[in-house]
Amino acid sequence: MFLPENLSFYGALNGVQRERLRSSARKHFFERGARVYDGDCTGLLLVQEGRLRVFTLSEEGREITLYRLGTGDVCLFSASCALRGVSFALFVTAETDARVCLIPAETYKALSEECAAVGSFTAQLMAERFSQVMWVLDEVLNKKFDARLAALLLEERGYAGGDALKLTHEQLAAHLGTVREAVSRMLKYFEAEGLVSLSRGTIRLADKEGLRALAEKN
Repeated sequence: MFLPENLSFYGALNGVQRERLRSSARKHFFERGARVYDGDCTGLLLVQEGRLRVFTLSEEGREITLYRLGTGDVCLFSASCALRGVSFALFVTAETDARVCLIPAETYKALSEECAAVGSFTAQLMAERFSQVMWVLDEVLNKKFDARLAALLLEERGYAGGDALKLTHEQLAAHLGTVREAVSRMLKYFEAEGLVSLSRGTIRLADKEGLRALAEKN
């Protein structure tokens, strides 16, 4: 289980700081679909079990997935008030049942000011997350929709552990920042090409190599 003691900067803290970190940590359980973070400054979230989805909203109110967080990952932007000059309209939901450990924002902010290793951890993690966000932006701007959908289906296969994906067209649209109708049309095309087979509530990947070739297309 991922605990505060597993954070890379823990060894650089003194005894008082370690006790403050441990004593302030709070464990929470979120059912699948529950909102974990809604823009308020909650604190640092350590994913102990399950998977979280981090997304933003377009001006039209459409969701687009920026990245996902699994066991052992850290959600930094939920402690945005502890980050100087950083403010994002991000939201986090539990994509599966999830257990998280919360380090309150005020605790993390104080540790950041007292310990250089915490600041280094923050900078490194922020750079990683920005890189993920920029990758998504590049995909949206420069990659065709069929390639993005094929890549997403293959990614979801990894989470599902098999070829049968229990996903709705609405869920896929939310990941990609588009509308359900666009996903439905493209899936129908994929089905006609023999790449997938569609049934109620299930998308079965019929030609993984074909999807992979499509996903890698510029």
